[in-house]
Amino acid sequence: MSESGAAGGPRGPGVGPRGSVLRRRLPLDPYIAALLCTVLVAALLPASGSGARVASDASDGAVGLLFFLYGSRLSTGEALAGLRHWRLHLTVLASTFVVFPLLGLAAHGLVPYVIAPRLYPGLLFLCVLPSTIQSSIAFTSIARGNVAAAICAGSFSSLAGIVATPLLAALLIGGGAGISGHAVTGIALQLLAPFLAGQLLRRWTAPLLARHRRVLGYVDRGSILLVVYTAFSEGMAEGIWHQVAPPRLLELVAAEAVLLALMLTATSYGARALGFGRADRVTIVFAGSKKSLASGLPMATVLFGSGAGLAVLPLMLFHQMQLMVCAVIAKRWARQAQDRAPSGVSAKEKRLSPA
Repeated sequence: MSESGAAGGPRGPGVGPRGSVLRRRLPLDPYIAALLCTVLVAALLPASGSGARVASDASDGAVGLLFFLYGSRLSTGEALAGLRHWRLHLTVLASTFVVFPLLGLAAHGLVPYVIAPRLYPGLLFLCVLPSTIQSSIAFTSIARGNVAAAICAGSFSSLAGIVATPLLAALLIGGGAGISGHAVTGIALQLLAPFLAGQLLRRWTAPLLARHRRVLGYVDRGSILLVVYTAFSEGMAEGIWHQVAPPRLLELVAAEAVLLALMLTATSYGARALGFGRADRVTIVFAGSKKSLASGLPMATVLFGSGAGLAVLPLMLFHQMQLMVCAVIAKRWARQAQDRAPSGVSAKEKRLSPA
C-alpha cells in the first residue's frame, strides 16, 4: 500500500480481485519489494563515472515531474473545502512537525548505546518529514474514517513539508549532516517550483491525469525507484555500507518500533482528549503517525548529497514498519465499526457512519 499510488483519488482496500488476492498472498507490499530489489541492484551494479551523472540528472528530472504531478492533482476546491477541519489539520501538523521532532531529539540519548552515531542524523531527518498522502487515505478508508479530511491533511502536510522539513533539518541536524542554506534553497527550487507549476497548469493537466491514472501511477513509483537507485549508488561509491554492522541495524529497527508506538499512542489519546469524533480520530492517527517516503527521498538527495543513501535507511525501514502496523490497526478498526453499525444499515451508510 504505497503512498505514491495512481493519480487521482485514493484506492481503498478493494483495488480489484486480482490485486486483493496478490496482497493477501505476499508477506511484503509489492512496491516495498520493488524498493528492496532496487537497493540490491544498486549494491551489485551501482552507477559510476558518467553513468552516475546521468542517473543523478535523471533522478532530479523525475523528482521535478513527481511534484509537478502532485500539484496537478491537488484540487484547489478540495483544499479550500478542507479548511473547515482546521482543528484536525493543525493537530496533524503538530504531530508531524512538533511531536515527531521532539521525540527525535530525545532519541539522541540513545546514541551511541542503541543508535549508531552515523545513523542518528537519518533518524532525526525521518522525524522532520511530512506525512504520507496515499497510504494515509487508504488506511483511513479501510478503518471507516474521515476520508475527505485525510486527503486534505496529507496534502497540507506535504505542502508544508516543502518548507518546514528543510528548515527543521537545518536547525536540528545542521552542519553535521552537511546541510546548508544553499541546500534549503535547493529544496524549494526542486520541489516547490514544480508543485506550483502543476497548480497553475491544473486546468489543462487534470483531465489528462484523470484519463491515465494507471500509467501515471507507474510514473510515481518509477520516479521514487530511480531516486532510491541513485542515492544508494552514491552510498556504494562512498563505501558507507561497510561502516554499519548488522546488529546496529537491528537496534535501529527496535528504536523505530518504539518511535512508531509512541506516535500511535500520542495521536490516538491526544485526538480523544481534544474531543474529536471517531472518524476524525482515525484520520489523525493515520495521518499524524506516518512519514512520507515520496517526499523524503528527493529531499535527502539534496540535503545530504553523497551521504543520502545512509540517511534514508531509517526512513525506508520505518516506512515498511508503518505500513504493516497500520494495516493491522485499520482492519481491526474496520471490524469494530462494522460491529457497532445498527442492523439493517446499508453498506454505504456503514462506511460513512462515524460509529
